[in-house]
Amino acid sequence: MPWIYLIIAGVLEIIWAYSMKQSHGFTRLGPSLVTFIAMLGSFGLLALAMRNIPLGTAYVIWTGIGAVGAFIAGIVLLSEPVNAMRISAALLIVSGLILMKVSSA
Repeated sequence: MPWIYLIIAGVLEIIWAYSMKQSHGFTRLGPSLVTFIAMLGSFGLLALAMRNIPLGTAYVIWTGIGAVGAFIAGIVLLSEPVNAMRISAALLIVSGLILMKVSSA
């Protein structure tokens, strides 16, 4: 169950990052509320996951899911630029996440 909490926390991190962008510096109420609610959920689930998953592992995987997810959301939803260097960087992050999960078995 802790890993499920951690994955959901990472997905909520993607949501709050995207909605923060949509809030235009917290000047739009709807996206601002989504940002804060998703943040609370993300932090809460991360805390639950950390009861059983080591700090370093949980934090790295949480931020990695958020980073790669926000990268993908930026490309898909916001038409942000895609190039080989950015894709390589995202793949390196994913590789690190896999290694972190495997090493904490």
